[in-house]
Amino acid sequence: MPDITLWFQDLLAGNVIFTPQTIGYYWDGLVTTTQLVFLSLVIGLVLAVPLAIGRSSGRRLISLPIYLFTYVFRGTPLLIQLYIIYYGVVFFDGIQETFLWPMLREAFYPALIAFTLNTAAYTTEIFRGAIKATARGEIEAARAYGMSKALMMRRIILPSAFRRALPAYGNEVIFMLHASAIASVVTLMDLTGAARFVYARFYAPFEAFLFVAAIYLCLTFTILYFFRWLEKRLLAHLRPQS
Repeated sequence: MPDITLWFQDLLAGNVIFTPQTIGYYWDGLVTTTQLVFLSLVIGLVLAVPLAIGRSSGRRLISLPIYLFTYVFRGTPLLIQLYIIYYGVVFFDGIQETFLWPMLREAFYPALIAFTLNTAAYTTEIFRGAIKATARGEIEAARAYGMSKALMMRRIILPSAFRRALPAYGNEVIFMLHASAIASVVTLMDLTGAARFVYARFYAPFEAFLFVAAIYLCLTFTILYFFRWLEKRLLAHLRPQS
């Protein structure tokens, strides 16, 4: 018990690993994690919207390739996808002579590609289910107004589907935040990578990983609060009036 008490006193006093240098490592890791997750979610969302529309199409020539894409990326571990993209990119003939090589040889961009494709696959299926759940009456009303398919998709189906998909998409955002911890296995200095570095340097696993876990926890609750606020704003018309 005295040892545990002294450990907590040292932890709170910042005498274990919380020096300006290590705080700098954590801050850089937080910035890297935020950039990776944010960019992958934004690009994945941009890709997922047209893919979800195509996936909902009755034409198999359009929907089948998208189905295969989502099947592969949802059916295989993200870690394996990251390894394949990070280590496999060098096997493309001539890639090292192209303008892409300065980016692809850095760990951040292969990780961004893997995360983007993975979240795009999951988000595509989330939006496809929301599009399919559009009330038949809404579609018939849009047709009665003489709307074209493109206009109906833009003004009726997609806004309605986005509201329905919001809770599931919020879970996907949190999943991507947590999954970003595996980026450190390809030498990316994210939050988990910073914790591993501090652990290796100071041999303080509890302090390093507990501190990073607290940061992830704060980020998770921030995302939860944001999506709950967004749901209240967008679904206010569904709440019973007092």
